[in-house]
Amino acid sequence: MKAGLMGVAALALTAGQAMAGTRAEETRWRAHASAVTITRDDWGIAHVKGHSDADAVFGMIYAQAEDDFSRIEANYLTNLGRTAEADGEKAIWADLRQRLYADPVALRKEYDASPLWLKALMQGWADGLNYYLATHPNVHPRVLTHFEPWMALSFTEGSIGGDIERIPLSGLQSFMEQHPVAPTPDETGARPREPKGSNGIALAGRITANGHSLLLINPHTSFYFRSELQMTSDTGLHVYGAATWGQFFIYQGWNEKTGWMHTSSGVDNVDEFAETVEMRGGVPFYKYGATWRVMKAVPITVRYRLPDGGMGTRSFTTWRTHRGPVVREADGKWISFAMMWRPVPALEQSWLRTRQGDLASYRKVAALQANSSNDTLFADQKGEIAYLHPQFVPVRDNRFDYTHPVDGSDPATDWKGLHTLASLPQAINPREGWAFNTNNEPWHGAGADSPVKAAFPRYMDQVGENERGRHALLLLTGKKGWTHESLRAAAFDSFLPGFARLLPVLVADYDHLPGEDARRAALAGAITLLRGWDRRWGLESTPTTLAVFWGDTLWAQVGAKARAEHRAVPDYIIAHCTAEERLAALQAAVDRLKRDFGDWHVAWGRVNRFQRLDDSIAPHFDDARPSVPVAFTSAQWGSLASFGARPYPNTHNYYGTSGNSFVAIVEFGPKVKAWAVTAGGESGDPASKHFGDQIDRYVTGHLRPVYFWPEEMKGHVERSYHPGGKVNAGAIG
Repeated sequence: MKAGLMGVAALALTAGQAMAGTRAEETRWRAHASAVTITRDDWGIAHVKGHSDADAVFGMIYAQAEDDFSRIEANYLTNLGRTAEADGEKAIWADLRQRLYADPVALRKEYDASPLWLKALMQGWADGLNYYLATHPNVHPRVLTHFEPWMALSFTEGSIGGDIERIPLSGLQSFMEQHPVAPTPDETGARPREPKGSNGIALAGRITANGHSLLLINPHTSFYFRSELQMTSDTGLHVYGAATWGQFFIYQGWNEKTGWMHTSSGVDNVDEFAETVEMRGGVPFYKYGATWRVMKAVPITVRYRLPDGGMGTRSFTTWRTHRGPVVREADGKWISFAMMWRPVPALEQSWLRTRQGDLASYRKVAALQANSSNDTLFADQKGEIAYLHPQFVPVRDNRFDYTHPVDGSDPATDWKGLHTLASLPQAINPREGWAFNTNNEPWHGAGADSPVKAAFPRYMDQVGENERGRHALLLLTGKKGWTHESLRAAAFDSFLPGFARLLPVLVADYDHLPGEDARRAALAGAITLLRGWDRRWGLESTPTTLAVFWGDTLWAQVGAKARAEHRAVPDYIIAHCTAEERLAALQAAVDRLKRDFGDWHVAWGRVNRFQRLDDSIAPHFDDARPSVPVAFTSAQWGSLASFGARPYPNTHNYYGTSGNSFVAIVEFGPKVKAWAVTAGGESGDPASKHFGDQIDRYVTGHLRPVYFWPEEMKGHVERSYHPGGKVNAGAIG
């Protein structure tokens, strides 16, 4: 055995231990473990080497479990529809929603029919998690004490949230229980929430200083949403990046030759159909053209934890049309829901794209058409770059407005297969040398070679432009000589284009007040401060604080209306808020600052803070405990570096929970090089030095070098080991 490696301990388990495996499982575990080496660098990041790809999967998921098993389990409780078994009755409706699609019986059948190579990866995944639990008896899962390979098919797409979350839980509960349940503030948009999504920028070698293409990978998710790691195998796998906890593929990252960044798309990828229903003998029939079709009954039973620790069940009869399940009722119609549910192709595509060596091969994998919700920014060693639209886009009749439920009785509203890849918006090697997406419309994302809006049906984008998109255009247009450092500086550029558009409107509101209006004196200081501001965030900036408090006040007032109209909040404030409302919001911001901080002149860094107290999945904060100032703001106002923060019931300070979660810049020269930072740190253990060792770099945008190549690891190895270790006396076998 190589010097310095810890040996693979014989698996030691007591006979009655719940997480012990069968003899066959234990044999597989030991075989995988002996073929895997995990090397932790000086940031605690796992570099996993396996003989086969399945060995690498075994090792990477084992390493993830070492870092934060609780988040792995939480993700699979969500995606298997079993959260209520841990959290109780309050989670029943989320579980029922998930089980409308994630049927364990169906997933087992899909696993059985999967290609052998994919089954081997799923088996390695389950083995890695089960081996971790078997060798860590002090880890106590809330529910999932044993993982089965088919479970990987419940969670095949790595973005934050999923298409299924478009089903409102209040509507589902109302329909199933036949009594009104009010929509939550989160469902209506009344509660301000940091825009979900990401930034991706790809730069071709012809506009970089050294001729190497560059890629910015900047997902905006909830913090601690992904693990940063590397996977290699003796069969050619060599990939690095961010993997969503519990998944065995790198979701956003790079290999030796290619890199990919996914951004949540504005494409219409799910639809609702208003079904005309007639009950016949207690069975619902729905109208389809001149005929009536019987709905399919699908029974679902959800288990949930009782207050005394026991387990209860609730059984439901759900109904499906040929389009999908019925999820709510509106205006006397049953609303059926259609979305992509292709677990096996989705998992195939998620894995295979990590092994591709150029744009042509990456696009060949995209032909699986199992990515429904994510745009892709791509760059490679050949100097090619691209913007790619999601590949699962149903063909629809453009006469209909699919932003609202369409008439399900009209067959013309049906999906009619999928768009071909060639018929989707895309930009391949644009002449201006750049492509980007910030969860905005794609019509300006590649300069003159951007897709032309008029050439596509309106359902190709439903969100329009956003402030980050305007910001990116300002930074990219006409610029050459890019380096990895100038791309990093652009990713943390402090300009706030949202306030550059909003504040002139507010100032004009003030300037039009009559001379005798009392608000002229009351708001004079605030207006003077904002009038002279350069619209850039900074730790010492007092106008940043005032502007954000003003904007957030209006956001809380109009968020629901803006969502209902599919408009960005800044656009809605400009177009629909009155001068009276905008000025009243400014006074409210001044008053709140005085109340909470004693003065309305407050530096932004005093208010906006990063704090990681423990590894609780539900965040909580404390003004009395240490925290670190953060200069960048919410993406709502156009900051490319996003920090989604707000005050909590027990705090005056703003604390961040989402936004920049992983930032990487990749340079595709003869040998790929990269720089990255992760929110907080790699470990979920508060006792680990890697729980918060990246905080200072995170808040300053000071990316660290990535150790991609073995020679880059020299002098940076913390420890190397095989998975496993002694846990109990008396080894089996």
